[in-house]
Amino acid sequence: MGLLDGKVALVTGAGTGIGREAALLLAKEGARVVLTGRRLTPLREVASKIEMKGGSAFARALDIESRDEIFATVKWIRDGVGPVDILVNNAGSASKVLNAQFLGEDEWNSTINVNLTAVFNLTQAVLPDMIAKDEGTIITVSSLAALNPNLLGGAAYGAAKAGVKNFMTFLHNTYRNQGIRATTILPGETNTPIMDNRARPPLENERAAMLDPHDVARAIALCASLQKGAVIPELQICPTFMRDTSADIETARWVGAPADTPDLPKPDLQKNEK
Repeated sequence: MGLLDGKVALVTGAGTGIGREAALLLAKEGARVVLTGRRLTPLREVASKIEMKGGSAFARALDIESRDEIFATVKWIRDGVGPVDILVNNAGSASKVLNAQFLGEDEWNSTINVNLTAVFNLTQAVLPDMIAKDEGTIITVSSLAALNPNLLGGAAYGAAKAGVKNFMTFLHNTYRNQGIRATTILPGETNTPIMDNRARPPLENERAAMLDPHDVARAIALCASLQKGAVIPELQICPTFMRDTSADIETARWVGAPADTPDLPKPDLQKNEK
């Protein structure tokens, strides 16, 4: 018997990384897991893995920047699987331009939409059913960038992750006496595919020192599977070893900088000749 038998869990960004590992663990505890993301192929692969182990999973493509798609998906889950008991807001993205000096408004808005506005929309979509049952769990993967923003994640990402941390605290303070548990997970650097999009993608030995997605997923599963009377409002998890990120930050500083930026470093001609 699993700790989540009979529960319906919705996981965003479930095709890879933290979302994938969280979905596998929630299913292992007996939850019926709805896997969402932009691409169906990886979602179906995760669903197949869950089903091969005797679990229950459903895959559905979802653009979380679309409020209409979010509400349609939650209705589809309610009608076909059951009301959502556990919402895991895991999907996220960072802008390519990281320095506020060069960041465009479109990239800023998209990053805010994915990491913050989508969480609001998903919460608003599932909250009525949770309130009606006097029970529900909403878990959002924020980031330690919410507490220590810098050029690794960028200006927009740090602002969005701080905003979503604030929103989750609002949910905790407002709905806890209606049985709603709101939890923010704040991971440090985690070895997920999003690292490939960094201005300077980390080397293999640097990735080895990061958190494994399974570590963060275990934290999500813990918060989801506590007995009804207990909640972890906030949980920080970071790598044991702190790596030198100075090269990453210096590279990120200049992404998107116009060629006539006064303080733009000049190329090393000797390196170019080699």
